Amino acid sequence: MAEEADEELETVAGLLEDEYAREILRETSLERLSAATLAERCGTSKATAYRRIDSLREQDLLESYQELDPDGHHYETFAASFEGLTVRLEEGQFEVQVERRTDPADRLSDLLDQLK
Repeated sequence: MAEEADEELETVAGLLEDEYAREILRETSLERLSAATLAERCGTSKATAYRRIDSLREQDLLESYQELDPDGHHYETFAASFEGLTVRLEEGQFEVQVERRTDPADRLSDLLDQLK
């Protein structure tokens, strides 16, 4: 268990240490963006943007959405999927906790479930 938590901490910390990953998270916390737009805004190649996007998605820090453009083609956009990240050290073990964003519809559903 401690090994898994340490590995998760190293992975997440490594991602947050990377300037492109941080910029992708900043940009996608404001609006959903395509990989091409992210590459442009971050000043990097599409390949680098896609590598960071893949790494962020593997850690569930980024979500993807399918969009339909006016000519009928589909493309993918990305949005940050968390609001906060907490690292705790308890009894000699690290714990990484990610506070996930919830869709307004999900929040309403959760609220209604609590009222039942």
